[in-house]
Order: sequence, then structure tokens, then C-alpha cells
Amino acid sequence: MDCLIITGMSGAGKSQAVDVLEDIGYYCVDNMPAQLIITFISLFSGTEQKYNRVAFVVDSRSDCDYTALLADLDNLKKSGMSVKILFLDCADGVLINRQKESRRRHPLERKDLPLAAAIALERTQLTAMKERADYVLDTTTTPVADFKIYMRSLFGENGGQNSMLITVNTFGFKYGMPYDSDLVFDVRCLRNPYYDPELRRLTGTHPAVQEYVMEDPNSGIFLDKLVNMVSFLIPLYEKEGKTSLAISIGCTGGKHRSVTMGCLLTEALIREGHHVFLRNRDMEK
Repeated sequence: MDCLIITGMSGAGKSQAVDVLEDIGYYCVDNMPAQLIITFISLFSGTEQKYNRVAFVVDSRSDCDYTALLADLDNLKKSGMSVKILFLDCADGVLINRQKESRRRHPLERKDLPLAAAIALERTQLTAMKERADYVLDTTTTPVADFKIYMRSLFGENGGQNSMLITVNTFGFKYGMPYDSDLVFDVRCLRNPYYDPELRRLTGTHPAVQEYVMEDPNSGIFLDKLVNMVSFLIPLYEKEGKTSLAISIGCTGGKHRSVTMGCLLTEALIREGHHVFLRNRDMEK
């Protein structure tokens, strides 16, 4: 049995995660008391195909003892079971807006604990879960469609259960850096297609833009060094048990240079046999 624990901030996307996981064959249990997870696994481990891949949503609704839960999960791992933790995070301001849009009360919110304070308390309570998570996904600026693609890439039949999932994010510094970045590279030093009137309206996915950027010898050197460094780092991270890696590449607006480098880096890593998901966050802005 493969066991996945889904946790994280209220409003960060756990329900959407469950929808995707059910579509790809997981048996999902939402808001199960943490102390019953071990009982469930004991009852159904080794039974029919329906329970081969199980996901449990554990969050602040269940008043969970996270220290005890992590100890139980460690014992499951020692017994040889595959156990992973997915933590969904999001910026506080966005969580507040999502909570108001949903018109539902935050699980920890009460008369003497307003929404912002409830979110802060929840973040504190979940600190240990985030620190121990195998996958941390920040959904602050992630469109629903991209979130679903990411989940399928990570947990689908051909996903990242047994290999590291590498996410290449391209972005514009003017819109802020991605929150979940492990490695950040600044390509604002490279030749900028923005100043060519014929290329300005295009993006870094277009061959003409990529050719313009890569005509600069420094761009080729930059790409070679980037690919070599990332290829060097991946096995080191895997050796340390890291299961996902977020590489962010930024230029001024996130439309030309960063997208070009992101596309070319992704192609190079795929050729090396890595599992890569490309997200051009600000390309259409």
C-alpha cells in the first residue's frame, strides 16, 4: 500500500488535490482523525486493488496531534510501507481572500480569534508537518490548471513516486519571485528581445525569440553552466532524500529571456531522463 498524507493551510488547495488524486486512482479519505489512520491501514493493507494507493487529508479541522502522527508514520516507514507527505502552502493574504470568497469559516476562527490570527495559529501548528513533508507546493500564484498538471505529474502512474520531480518556474522579477523556489537564477544580464519591435509581442517559446537570445555567446555559456550545475546537484539532492526540486529563472517581465532559458533547460533535463514540469508563470502578463 502507498500512503499519502495531504496536509497544509486551509484554502491552499487540498480539496482540489483530492479531486486529482481520485481521478488517477487513489482512494481518498478527507478529515479522518489521525489516530484512525493506522487502524485503517492495518485493516486494508494487502487487500484488494482499491486500497493500493490511499491518501488521507489531515488538517486543523481534526484537532490533530501532529507529533504522534509523525511518530506513527515513521513506524510505517520502518515496516517497509511507502509513506509520503504533501504539504500545500499559500501566502496569508491570498488565504484570507480565498476564505472570504468561499464564505466558509476558517476551522480555527472564532469570536476571540479573527481570521488573520487563525491563519497564523494554523501555520504554527503545522510547522512540524511542513518541515517533514516530502513535497511542499505553494499555490499562491498557481492557476488551477497548472496545479492539476503538477499533481498528475507528481502522483500519476508515470509520476514522481520513485524519482525526483523537477519544476522549472520562469517568472518576472517585477511580479515577485516564486515562493517555493529551491534555486533561483537571474537572466536579466542576457540580451533582451523586448527592445526589438518585432519580437516584443512574442514570448520565449517562439523560435525567433530563442534564436535572438541565444545569438549572444554569453547566453550559450550561461545555459551550458546552468545545465551542468543542475545535473550535478540533482543526484546530490536525491541522495539526501529530496523528492522535488523547484528551479526558478527570472528576467524583468518573465516573458522572453527567462522563458527561453526555462524551455531550453527543461529540454536538456528531459534528454537526460529527468522528470520535469515547466511553468511559465508570467509569460502572458
